[in-house]
Amino acid sequence: MTLSTAAWPDGGQIPIKYSQAGEEVSPPLTWNDPPATTASFALIVHDLDATNANGDVLQWLVWNLPAASRSLREGVEQGPQLSDGTRQISQTGPYYRGPAAPASGPPHHYVFELYALDTMLEVPAVGASPAETRTAVVAAMAGHVRGKATLVGTFRRP
Repeated sequence: MTLSTAAWPDGGQIPIKYSQAGEEVSPPLTWNDPPATTASFALIVHDLDATNANGDVLQWLVWNLPAASRSLREGVEQGPQLSDGTRQISQTGPYYRGPAAPASGPPHHYVFELYALDTMLEVPAVGASPAETRTAVVAAMAGHVRGKATLVGTFRRP
C-alpha cells in the first residue's frame, strides 16, 4: 500500500497553502493497493517534533473511511462526521489542522500514516477530548491493522 500527494514529494516541504500560515486546507491524498481484507481506513497525521502533555501534536485523525476509498480530496469539510460516515478530529476540533512550526527553529516533520483495517471502528467523533478520542481509536485499531502506508512532509513558517 502506498500513500502520496500531488502537493509535495515524500519528505519534501509542505506548501504554505496547507499550513496555519496559509489557507489551512487539507492536502489531497491518494493511496493504492490496500489488502483485500480492508473494511475501512484510518489516517493519523502528527507532528513528530512538537510535544504536549499527550505526546506529539495531533494534526488530524480520520477514521472509518470506506473500504472503497482511494483518496481524500483537498479541503475536506469540517465536522465530526462526513456524509459517508467518515469521522475526524484534530488537537483543536473536528477538522484538519495545518502545520505551524515556528520560523525560529528547524522544520518539523509531519507524518501522515494511513492504516488499512479489517473492521469499522466504533469510536464516536464527539463526547471526549481529542487526546481521549485518539487513544480510543488507536486502541480499537489493535489487532485489526492489515496494511500501513506513510507520507512525510516538512514545514517551518516562512
